[in-house]
Amino acid sequence: MTLSRRRFIGAVGAGSTGLILPFAAGCDNAGHSDGAVQSGDVPLPARFSLPFKRPPVIQPTSSEGTTDYFDVRAFTTKAEILPGVQTEIFGYNGTFPGPTFSVRKGRTAVVRTRNDLPVPMVTHLHGGKTPAESDGYPTDYLLPTSGWTASAHTMHHAGMAMAGATAQGTRNYTYPNLQRASTLWYHDHRMDFTGPQVWRGLAGFYLVHDEEEDALPLPKGDRDVPVMIMDRAFNSDGSLAYPSIDPTLKTTPGVTGDAHNGMTGDVILVNGVPWPRFEVQGARYRLRLLNASNSRRYRVRLDPEPGSGDPFTLIGSDGGLLAQPQGMNSIYIVPGERFDVIVDFGRYAPGTKITMTNSLGDGSTAELMQFVVGAKAGDDTSVPARLSTLERLDPAKAVRTRSFTLARNSESGHYVYKINGYPFSTDRSWADIKRGDIEIWEFSSTTHHPIHLHLSPFQVYKRGGSTTLEPEDVGWKDTARLAPNQKLSVLVRFSDYTGKYVFHCHNLEHEDMAMMANFTVT
Repeated sequence: MTLSRRRFIGAVGAGSTGLILPFAAGCDNAGHSDGAVQSGDVPLPARFSLPFKRPPVIQPTSSEGTTDYFDVRAFTTKAEILPGVQTEIFGYNGTFPGPTFSVRKGRTAVVRTRNDLPVPMVTHLHGGKTPAESDGYPTDYLLPTSGWTASAHTMHHAGMAMAGATAQGTRNYTYPNLQRASTLWYHDHRMDFTGPQVWRGLAGFYLVHDEEEDALPLPKGDRDVPVMIMDRAFNSDGSLAYPSIDPTLKTTPGVTGDAHNGMTGDVILVNGVPWPRFEVQGARYRLRLLNASNSRRYRVRLDPEPGSGDPFTLIGSDGGLLAQPQGMNSIYIVPGERFDVIVDFGRYAPGTKITMTNSLGDGSTAELMQFVVGAKAGDDTSVPARLSTLERLDPAKAVRTRSFTLARNSESGHYVYKINGYPFSTDRSWADIKRGDIEIWEFSSTTHHPIHLHLSPFQVYKRGGSTTLEPEDVGWKDTARLAPNQKLSVLVRFSDYTGKYVFHCHNLEHEDMAMMANFTVT
């Protein structure tokens, strides 16, 4: 991709809007509005008036050999997201977002999780190469310590079994961390209720580090910054606005109105802070960008750009470092995706205010945060021409090609989002795969869907039948953009664990309405 083409793509994106066009939230056609919700008369802060915050880093409770033990408790609490206003959240350890895990390759993390919420939960390590029993299969419920009546929960698809590896009160999730350094995240994955439970706060960063990355002269410490971007809406009393059919999240799943298209709000939060201001030194920073929104897509830009060169240097995607850095004028990021970028604030004069914008947004969603550049600082970092050695999967070695069509249907007065004509069922496996096999998976749809595979990372192979890819398609991925009427082909090698896993649309409202399917590795 040439620089001129990247700038052209960005210019096209600048003509889009986030709250008005169905394009922005992943709707099926132009006749459907998206699930945008405007905040009530609760006072919102002026943009860039609140300081940027980093989520707290959780420390192991204990360690034994090569295993670290962490204790996490999920419970309902109040958090000050808007100034002077208390908002009820679902919090991992009571924070919004949850604490950041900072782990090392080769050290197993055992996360001892206690559910003091009033509803079941399921934790999924997004991007993790995780044994099936700890992956967060959607019906592997961790039930509340206060008790639960399973019959209370009705399903989107009446024929689907409720059975799963249910635990009462507490569960240990084991993450071997036998994967390269990468920016992962964890979030709730409860069947039918992922959207509202993530919306209420059940998400956080999970950063894997290794010796290869440590040896590179990239920014570290305070200049290595996680940036979780999400949109939310608030009611007049400061509570989070989400149009659940059952606001208690105990019985009937689903949303009212057009929110089935994908829920979006008018308040942008970065690490849980609305439109924050980040005071930086005149030096290079590594920004770990995560789109943790339920359905909103972003095209991230910097305004103003530096006097010369690209504002972003892309060094990593979902699955870790790229082979070589890539200059970018903008970053298109769909829900669930991560991109690690270097921004050199030393190229700006002290005192410069730089806005991180969203050219797919409109009004309050067109700006994300602001950087205020301080004095020039000593900076011995650099971006090497070679970052890592990446194997490229060979399509000639693929043992088969599978095709999946994503579409929406109306049934019994509500929408169901299907894969190959079927809603999700715990009993149907769409792919039985021999461990170690390489396959080509093809996805198609008439509308936008972020495609996410559990367990096995993939490489984008073709778009629309062409091997000319988008600049964000580089490296190892676990989530990728499926554009309307454009076939997305990916190469996957299932070389890690055996068991039953899922793949699904990462528009969380689509996922909740059954746009998910099983695959089994043997």
